Parts: sequence; C-alpha cells; structure tokens
Amino acid sequence: MEKLRPRFWETVPLKKMNSAEWEALCDGCGKCCLNKIEYEDTGEVDYTRIACRLLDGQTCRCSHYEIRHQFVPDCVRLTPASLPKIAYWMPRTCAYRLLWEGAPLPDWHPLVTGDPESTHAAGQSVRGWTVPEFEVDEDDWEDYVIEEKP
Repeated sequence: MEKLRPRFWETVPLKKMNSAEWEALCDGCGKCCLNKIEYEDTGEVDYTRIACRLLDGQTCRCSHYEIRHQFVPDCVRLTPASLPKIAYWMPRTCAYRLLWEGAPLPDWHPLVTGDPESTHAAGQSVRGWTVPEFEVDEDDWEDYVIEEKP
C-alpha cells in the first residue's frame, strides 16, 4: 500500500501524486455525487439535491466506488488528465479543483484536521439533505435545484 507523504498536497503536483495521495484528497462531502443540470446553450451548471443512486446519504461516500461504472456508466473518472476538462463542474470546495486552481485546502478538510468527520462537522457535506434519484422523475429535477452552488 502506498503511503501518504507529510502535507503532500502542498508540495506534490497533482500529476505526481501516488494513488493513495490522490484518493486522500477527497474530503467525503458527496457534493460531486449530486445530479446536475448543465445547460447546453450557456454551459452553466446547476446542482440539485438529488443524489446519485450509489451515494450513501450518511457517509457521503459511494456505496460501490470500485465498481461504480457498472451501475453508473457516465460517472466521472477524475484523473489529473480529466480534471482540466471538468473542473468547472466540480464543487467549489473540492480539493481536486482547489489544488488545480492553485488554491489551498480549506481548514476543515480532513487532511488538514486529521479528522475524517471534519467535513460534516463544518457543514460542508450533503449529509442529511439529499433525495435519492430514483424518487424523482428527471423531468422534475429543476424543482430540486440548489440556489447556492456548493
């Protein structure tokens, strides 16, 4: 198993991170698992309260992460190569997006705090307020748009 280097996110470029470091960047917020509406004419993206069918609403993690593409073929494969193409679509607080943009991690990020619950304690996760996608017809997604983008 690959190890995490001390404060690697401050010194190691995204492309040079090992797989353990790359995965550790995820703060477990679940925001990237919210269904989004992207408007073709403007390129604008609206987030909804509707969660991917694989999102565990309590842990804010994918319930089948390693095999998620078997269930959700269009789930994003976030890599250093794909990040520049999809960063606009990622939540503003996403560590991958922040580091790609040259910004620091927020002070509530688990890598900074050492506490995997710090994202939830700071109110930065989707814990407790999502609706499973199988409960909402896709034609009604606009009724679940979040006013403030995460």
